[in-house]
Amino acid sequence: MLTINNLSLSYGKKNVLSDLSLNLDSGRIHGIVGYNGAGKTTLLNAIYGLPHRHKEIGFHGEVLCRKKIAYLDAEPFFYSNITGRDYLGIFQANNSGFDYEGLCALFNVPIDKYIDSYSTGMKKKLAIIGVLSMEKEIILLDEPFNGLDLESVAALQMALKKLAAKGKTIIVTSHIMESLTPICDTILHLQNHDIHKTYLPDEYEELTRQIKNHIESKYNDSLDRIFK
Repeated sequence: MLTINNLSLSYGKKNVLSDLSLNLDSGRIHGIVGYNGAGKTTLLNAIYGLPHRHKEIGFHGEVLCRKKIAYLDAEPFFYSNITGRDYLGIFQANNSGFDYEGLCALFNVPIDKYIDSYSTGMKKKLAIIGVLSMEKEIILLDEPFNGLDLESVAALQMALKKLAAKGKTIIVTSHIMESLTPICDTILHLQNHDIHKTYLPDEYEELTRQIKNHIESKYNDSLDRIFK
């Protein structure tokens, strides 16, 4: 189990997380939703140990160690003038037996071409393959579905389900509820610097409705005036 006890983080005078506490079971997929600036990426960074390790975060009763974590940034970085195979070779250093070529074939990634020639979606798929190939106990994915086509979204969802069945603890952020609801065992709503509520699958429609109502109440009157 991944545990967070009273975690607070701020940037200068801006408070981002306040006394946030969580218990996340292993072998499950946990989604995190929230509006821009709610602190989703900050929370993932804290779990990963950026900029430093936090004693408030534990895993199976011990302070969490970064070596147990694989982390996909929302905007992955790639060096110039290297191929997809070169890139994935970095991830193979500690897990040389993983069949990354099988994943590349599944996601239709041309690993022997230079990454500079890849589309945005192709780069995202390559980064995802690298992270999944590490087979870490905890997998953090920040907006993994952005830039993916529908088929790749479905393939990634299936892959995450299989990893969860192997006991991995998976945390996924997304702005798109439809990408989370088919696979998540829980969805956490991050709001006002804390987890507003943890939703179970039979409550996902309620969460979707709340988000939709909030957006409509925030923008509808202004749009009516603009497009009168």
